[in-house]
Amino acid sequence: MHFTTTVSVLILASLSNVLGVPTWSAPAVARAEDSGLSLTAKLFLADTAVDRFALLPDDKQFVFDFNTPQANPGKGGELVAANRKTFPALVGTGSGMAVGRIKPCGMNTLHVHPRATELQIVTKGRLVTAMTPENGVNKDGKRRVIQNTVTEYQMTPFYQGSVHTQFNPDCTDTIFVASFNSEDFGAGQVADETFAFGDDILGATFGQSLDGAEIDKVRAAIPASIAEGVEQCLMKCNIPKRSI
Repeated sequence: MHFTTTVSVLILASLSNVLGVPTWSAPAVARAEDSGLSLTAKLFLADTAVDRFALLPDDKQFVFDFNTPQANPGKGGELVAANRKTFPALVGTGSGMAVGRIKPCGMNTLHVHPRATELQIVTKGRLVTAMTPENGVNKDGKRRVIQNTVTEYQMTPFYQGSVHTQFNPDCTDTIFVASFNSEDFGAGQVADETFAFGDDILGATFGQSLDGAEIDKVRAAIPASIAEGVEQCLMKCNIPKRSI
């Protein structure tokens, strides 16, 4: 015996009523008006783009000011990031941006962006950049390090998950603009993440090259996100070398 889809649904509905079994219904969706939600969360829950715009009634909510100082800048500079938390109008765009200022001899230490590729353009000064993409990217039998000196209005990509760094080799500030294909691109400083592990894991990773005392010394010396850098530059710019 064959039933049409409509008949089958009616029979199942009747059985559910007789047996006291609740019929299936779509799960309730939290409303954007729920109290306690951040504006970013409300924008995520909005049913349509039209509803998102209604949650942003002030035209000024569509402007992000990169002149706002970073809360905890590093000794070698600062980076101001526009992501979906700091700039809720980005929700739904799949994009983010950052503006960085690196002081003379400053270095943005080795880091990764876990959820985005970065396109970085230098707008003032120059940067020495370096990147290692992933396992298997080799040159002359060794892991390849892609290194360039990027000058004003030149751009370089840093691929999602790649380890990379930027260094200002000059005695004047360098400014760069970075775009990301994510509203929440994130960042992880490689040294800080590595030395957050226990001594047993670090010992197994580095073998005999570091003992326990040296691990603590290196861990304590990890710099902030953008830190003062290379000795030759410090000497050229008459910047006192910091002691560890």
